[in-house]
Order: sequence, then C-alpha cells, then structure tokens
Amino acid sequence: MQTKHFFSDPNHLVQTALHSITLTNPSLAYDAENKIVFRRPDAPRKKNKVSIVTGGGSGHEPAFAGYVGQGLCDASVAGTIFASPSAEQIRRGAIDRVPTDNGVLIIPMNYTGDKLNFGMATEKARAAGIKTEFYSIGDDVGVGREKSGKVGRRGIGGGILLLKMVGALAEAGASLDEIYSFCHLTNNNLVTIGSSLEHVHVVGRGVPEDGIPHGQAEIGMGIHNEPGSHRAKADLVELVSTMLLKMLDHNDADRTYITRVPEDKFVLLINNLGGVSPLELSGIVDEVYRQLERDYQIKPVRIIQGTFLTSLNGLGFSISLLKLVDTGYGAGKSMLELLDAPSEAIGWSAPIKTETWDKRIDTPVELKNSNLAENKPSSVKLDPAVVQKVLGAGLQRVIKAEPEVTRYDTIVGDGDCGVGLKRGAEAIQALLDNASPALGDDLVNTVNRIVTVVENVMDGTSGAIYAIFLNALAHGLRDQDQGSAVQATTEVWAKALKHSVTALSRYTPAKPGDRTLVDALVPFADTLLETRDVRAAAAAAQKGTESTKSMKASLGRSVYVGGEEEWVGKIPDPGAYGLSEFLTGLAEAV
Repeated sequence: MQTKHFFSDPNHLVQTALHSITLTNPSLAYDAENKIVFRRPDAPRKKNKVSIVTGGGSGHEPAFAGYVGQGLCDASVAGTIFASPSAEQIRRGAIDRVPTDNGVLIIPMNYTGDKLNFGMATEKARAAGIKTEFYSIGDDVGVGREKSGKVGRRGIGGGILLLKMVGALAEAGASLDEIYSFCHLTNNNLVTIGSSLEHVHVVGRGVPEDGIPHGQAEIGMGIHNEPGSHRAKADLVELVSTMLLKMLDHNDADRTYITRVPEDKFVLLINNLGGVSPLELSGIVDEVYRQLERDYQIKPVRIIQGTFLTSLNGLGFSISLLKLVDTGYGAGKSMLELLDAPSEAIGWSAPIKTETWDKRIDTPVELKNSNLAENKPSSVKLDPAVVQKVLGAGLQRVIKAEPEVTRYDTIVGDGDCGVGLKRGAEAIQALLDNASPALGDDLVNTVNRIVTVVENVMDGTSGAIYAIFLNALAHGLRDQDQGSAVQATTEVWAKALKHSVTALSRYTPAKPGDRTLVDALVPFADTLLETRDVRAAAAAAQKGTESTKSMKASLGRSVYVGGEEEWVGKIPDPGAYGLSEFLTGLAEAV
C-alpha cells in the first residue's frame, strides 16, 4: 500500500483541507474550532428553505465538506480521519451555523459513531425548539442482512446520490416532512457495492499488517478499511460480474434490497475510492455498462462517474444503482430533475445538462473516414518495383539497426526510439509486401499510403515528426504534377524533400546543431538538391549524425538526462542515427 504522504500531522492536514474549501468556493465559511464548513450568512439563499446538515469522518473527500453550497448542503461537520465528529461539533453546526426557521435535516452515513453523535445533536436541536429530522444513509449490499444485523446497511458511494437529491429538493422549496419522507423512499431504491485491491494507510499511523495479497480483490470492502463479504482472485470482468450479481440477484434473499421489472429505469454511479486513475475508472465504467445491458437488460438513463466518496487513496471503486420511482412531489421534483438540478458544491461533478440527456441517441454514429490513398490521382510516376527495392533496402537497414538505436537511446533518452523506428519500418515493409504489384506507379498515392501506416503505428514525438514530414513530402511531389506523366527523378525527389524540410520547420524549432534527427535530415536534403547524388547525400547525413556526438541537446528528452560527461563525444543522437541508417540503405540500393 502507499505509505508516503506530503503531510505527517493528520490534524493539521484535516484543518488545512477543510479551510481550502472556502478558497475554492467563496460562498462558504469555515469554523476551524468545530471543523464546520457552512454557507456564509451573507451569501445568496432562498427564503423558506430547509437546512441540510451532513458530515462524518475526514478521509472521504470530497465528502462531506465538498457537498456544501447552493443547491446541495448548508453545512458539513468533520471529524478526524475515519472518526465521527463529536455531538457538540454537530450541535454547533445544526443550531448556530445554518438558518433553522424552516427546520433542519441532519443526514450522515450509517455508521455507529456517526449515528450516535449526529443523533445526539438532533435531540439537542429538538430540545432547543428547532424542528429537526435525522436520517442515516445506508446503501451498501456488500455485507448482507444476516451479517449487518441490527446495524443495517453501511453508507457508501450511492449515498451521495441521495445527498444530492435531498439538497436539490430543499432548494426547490420542499418541506422538512417531504424531504424526510423522500430519504426513506430513495434509500429503499438504492444499492451500492465497493471493491478494492488494497487497504489504505492513514497519515500518522503505523502500517496495517493485513494487506490484500497481489492478484486478489476485497469484494464489498467498506470505506474505513473494513472487510467485505470475501476476497477473490478475479480479473475486472469477473469482478464486475460478481459485484452486479450481489446488487441485482433476486434469488439472494440476504441482499435483495431492490426488485426490478423490464420497464424500470436506473441511474448508474461509478465512484472512485481515491486511488484509481481516471483512465482505469473510465474503463471500469465501460465494463459495468456493458454487463448491465447484456446480462440485466438495464440501460441507465444517467451514467455518472468520478470521485465522490473516497477512502483516502483507496485502490478501488464502487458501483451504485438508483431505481427511479415517482416522488409524488410534482414538476421539478422527480428524482432525475433533482439529480440534474444545478449546484455550487465543488464535490458534485456531473456537468451534463438534462437537455443533453434528453437528446441522447443510441444508434451508432456513421463514421466518415477520408482516405489519403484515394485522393485525386497524380501524374508523378515511379515503378513499384523500384519502390520495393530501394525503400525496402532502407527499411531493412533500420530494422537491423534497432538494437544499436535502442542502446543509444537508453543512455541519452527513454529507450523507445529504436523500437518505434523498427515498428514503423516493419509496418511499411508489410505494406510493400502485401500491396505489390497492386501498389501501382502513382508515387503520391504510394507516399499517402505510407503516411497512413506511419500515423497508425508510430507514436510519440518521432512518429509525429515523420508523419508531418511525409505528408509534406506528398504535397511536394504533387506540386510537381504537370498534368502529364512525370518520372520521379532525383531532381523531383530533391525539390519535394526541400519542401518537406521547410514545412517541418513550421512545427518544430529543431535546427542542425540541436542534436535531433534534423542533423541527418537537413544535410541529406540540402546535398541532394545541390548534387542530385543520393550517395553523396547519404554521406552528408552520416556526417551530420556523427557531429551530434559532440553536441549538447537543446530539444527532446536528452535535455533532461544528466551524466553528459559519460556520453558526449561517444553517443550520437539516436533519432539521427536511425534516419541516417535508413538513408544509407536507400543510397546503397539506387
């Protein structure tokens, strides 16, 4: 597990994190003594509005302070990491930090400490003459009825959906009784299950001994390092399948918290427990959606993904499903309308408007793909057998040089230059092998087909440079099309290459002397234009490559690599070396 942190004092961390909420949302204030984030009294606020007070232990950010703001909650009370705030803190929040004229809803997650302390504060508020209701959110199905017993379901990721709708309902002018009734209705139609690959390390504490073995996942894991129903060895597909079954299996009496019929509609929330990259989380969303549609015939009407309720930097995620039912409160107060309603709480990140969802079209978009190889034919001709022979010789030389290019790039770069060049060369060679003799003698068409290959298989900086160069080369050749057949002589190639070098200079500042592949390319192009001699041009490229040994890099990754004293004078630029090998191969085959 990750045990490194930027902070060593957990109390200082919590205080600064809570204060930062007021920096990112100027409509909020912070009571540092009681760790309460609340809406400023002088901030715009609707009249006759019920106040919503939430909170819980820290470490679940953006929950819960991140959900304070117009359209959501009015105050949040924080404890230390993974610990409930005290009843006195909560009492201050519910009585002194929010308007109480129209009542207060106190709504934490369903954990014993939170339930006791928020419940005690509720009774204190009632004793003070304030109309107050208490509701603890419980949406977890990872632990079934039998094991959870009298405690009930834990509150995890799906609870944020309820919190969002409650805030919007209050903003819409609903009464406290309506809001309290809505909590029961919604929670009864909400299920969530989480899963994680590892426990988390709490700032300031020792390292837990019960790590999750590599290759296993804790299914049903809670948000405080609590265990779930079981551990399993499973890939993502199997893991998602298991999680969805626990949420939706009508035959599992221990976990059947919602039922469904074909006409039911659902909202899907995929929540990051804190440590999953956005890239992986998006892949998880895709897998969950695919299995819901295939195995359960559920096509969610809303799909929300992001980081809503975390377990510090937990390496896991939760899946929540909300079954949409009639609230009975009329226009503007359906579950979907409440979810889509705007808010100014920084933790709520679901920016898609209702009208965008309403215009959703599920039919695939017709993809239009232009094909450079099918552009207007040109009259610049070259025998495909010559292309096969000369270009093939250059490609084979690049493939053979890969180990040396890789060795150079491992010393002065990131080690991928040789592999990238070899991958591109092999793909172009495959094109020549598979397309000949159907390649034809239209040279512009041939170059365009090579461009397509390069753009598809060569990535990174060098791939982009070669793609730009080859696109410009095709342009330079087409410019010499006079309408009647023109053989691609050395002069034609020289002019096209000069055009390409000029075009390339618009997109990269690299010049000869900067220790890049340009140190081989420019001497080749200039010498070919001057002498019309391919062998002399290739020799000039080799000389330019050799000169890079003594250069200090001013562009590319070599700029960031230290230890120049070990390679200056010994190692040429890998890109220049790879290109000069290609050009030498061409020259030898002419």
